[in-house]
Amino acid sequence: MAESNDDDRLTLRPSAPEDALLHVDHLTKVYAIRRWLRRTRFLHALTDVSLYLARGETLGIVGETGSGKSSLAKIILRLLPPTLGQIVFAGRNITEYSEAAMRPLRRRLQPIFQDPNSTLNPRLSVGDIIAEGLRIHHLRPSGDAEKARVLELLGQVGLAAAVFDRLPGDLSAGERQRVAIARALAVEPELLICDEPVSALDVSVQAQIANLLLDLQQEFHLSYLFISHDLKLVCFLSHRIAVMYMGRIVETGPSETLAAKRSHPYTRALFNAVPEVLPTQRRLRILLDGEPPDPFNPPAGCAFHPRCPQATPGTCDQATPPLEEWGEGSGHFIACFNPHT
Repeated sequence: MAESNDDDRLTLRPSAPEDALLHVDHLTKVYAIRRWLRRTRFLHALTDVSLYLARGETLGIVGETGSGKSSLAKIILRLLPPTLGQIVFAGRNITEYSEAAMRPLRRRLQPIFQDPNSTLNPRLSVGDIIAEGLRIHHLRPSGDAEKARVLELLGQVGLAAAVFDRLPGDLSAGERQRVAIARALAVEPELLICDEPVSALDVSVQAQIANLLLDLQQEFHLSYLFISHDLKLVCFLSHRIAVMYMGRIVETGPSETLAAKRSHPYTRALFNAVPEVLPTQRRLRILLDGEPPDPFNPPAGCAFHPRCPQATPGTCDQATPPLEEWGEGSGHFIACFNPHT
């Protein structure tokens, strides 16, 4: 299961199954920030990220603000180019695809973003918003057949036919997010990349949208990459979870395993910050000091070591821990020299 790079970096990773829908391999993203009359600064948003997503599976991505979650989503969607690494979707290496080459694939790879207010055209009716993808990809003839399909989609996301002619501004936040989901479903995707899709909603509405996503996944055998800072929600929705810190995956594995063991100190601190994720679990309390490091000037060694109560001087501040499997065949990988096991 462990592999080494050609340049002998000690980066070990979960091996993607041959039929994986999505395989991200050694993905790195560096932003060059140019300032007037100042030298260019380089921000490492992602460093050597590898992950896979099986068909019909949900992979949850968690981490603090600035951990690289949204950059990862945009690169997989090919809204941003990676600096290094590759993206394989449905058996095709799409890393270098042009926009023209990506266009027929975009219907299979759809986003749901955090704020529907910024993604729904306020001047179009709900019916036109949902039908737009049908028209672009020539999936339904116009007229009655198109309207029937849009009404069917509204029903699938729990909206009444009466919203067909309404504008997004006439709807509640939860209804707008349901419209965004219906728009994504219209083109019959295989993978939905959900980037904080419920964080702008009230708690009760969050639960409704989460249950809707589960129902749709079961009905249409969808795969989800679910990005959130809400650990409760991620544990509820996900089959596997990847924890990110400063652009790296520091722990990944089956949801139940990761939630129960919380082996990386950062993972343990995240769970400690959320009450009653597993209320019966006896906790080893970890409190974090300070803020995440400056992304323009990350620390040497493990990026988490300045805040880690388990850091070993001379090791953690000198070398980057590889992402290694703990327990053969467990699927539980940890990037830490001193994990809690």
